[in-house]
Amino acid sequence: MNNNAAKTGFLVTLALSMMFLGGCRGVQASASAEAPPPAKVVNAFDVSLFSVEHPEQFPIATATSQDAAPELVVTGSVNPDIARSVPVISLVSGRVMAIHARLGDRVKKGQLLLTVRSDDVSGAFSNYRKAMADEVLARTQSERARDLYREGAIALNDLQIAQDTEDKAKVDIETMSEHLRLLGNDPDHPNSMVNIFAPVSGVITDQQVTNAAGVQSLSTNPFTISDLSIVWIVCDVYENDLPNVRIGDTAEIRLNAYPDRVFKGSVSNIGAVLDSNIRTGKVRIEVSNPGIMNLGMFVTATFRGRKKETHTVVPASAILHLHDRDWVYVPAPDKKFRRVEVASGDPLPGNLQQIKSGIEPGQQVVENAMVLDHVIAINQ
Repeated sequence: MNNNAAKTGFLVTLALSMMFLGGCRGVQASASAEAPPPAKVVNAFDVSLFSVEHPEQFPIATATSQDAAPELVVTGSVNPDIARSVPVISLVSGRVMAIHARLGDRVKKGQLLLTVRSDDVSGAFSNYRKAMADEVLARTQSERARDLYREGAIALNDLQIAQDTEDKAKVDIETMSEHLRLLGNDPDHPNSMVNIFAPVSGVITDQQVTNAAGVQSLSTNPFTISDLSIVWIVCDVYENDLPNVRIGDTAEIRLNAYPDRVFKGSVSNIGAVLDSNIRTGKVRIEVSNPGIMNLGMFVTATFRGRKKETHTVVPASAILHLHDRDWVYVPAPDKKFRRVEVASGDPLPGNLQQIKSGIEPGQQVVENAMVLDHVIAINQ
């Protein structure tokens, strides 16, 4: 009986164990079914690589290096040198009777510019004639006083007063005479007309009078004459570029009207106040004018830094202009070429091109990128 009981217990235990193992297998199977599928790694396609069957057909060039000073190109305009601009002033008020020069005319020092009819001159002549009459009277009284003093008829004090009056009358005549000459008239030839002459040689750059117009003494300048043998080129330089410009630096000037001619100038001033709207500062360049620089002309100024930088140089044909960007093709393994974006710089003599970034000196590039790009487009 004991044996039967033991067998029965063993069977029950075995049955329970099998049920437990079956449950575990079910849990594992359901967990495996709910797990995500294994990930598959797919190699990405490199859009910058291009296969070519015969890469030897495309000549290869090696990029070289060049040491050059950095360049900054800005725009500006021609302005007069303020120190060489002289206003033509009128010392009398009156009416313009004749204009002998016009805006833009080139005049010489002493040339007649304007004729004005002025009451100021008439008043000055009147005062001059009165001073002449007073001097005659004072001289007569002084001579009479000397005769009376010799006869003992008057005291020495009276003689001295008469002589002092005569001396003051002479001073008045000299003053009135000088005043008339200052107004442009001859005291011996009364004339209400005043001629105004050019004080310096140059070009009339401003005119504020017309025929029959009125002129106010010292309040308006009928003309402004500028010596344009030296002019100012005033340029706008962005705030970030101002550290690259120094006083005394040399600048190359090209006029839009004469793009083939290059003029040399020197930076004489860097403005201390920036334009708050466009964040630019005024840079002034002094340039000798050969006679073709007119005020207001637009120019391009090129500044060259003092410290040289190393740039990469490649054939100009190696650069491909595509989608407003510059590219070059460089050789890659397995008969392939890689297209690399670059930042091109200034063109150089000998059909060369400067590269600012993208490739380094010593790297190889396809000599004619346009031909290779055409072949690639056909094969695609």
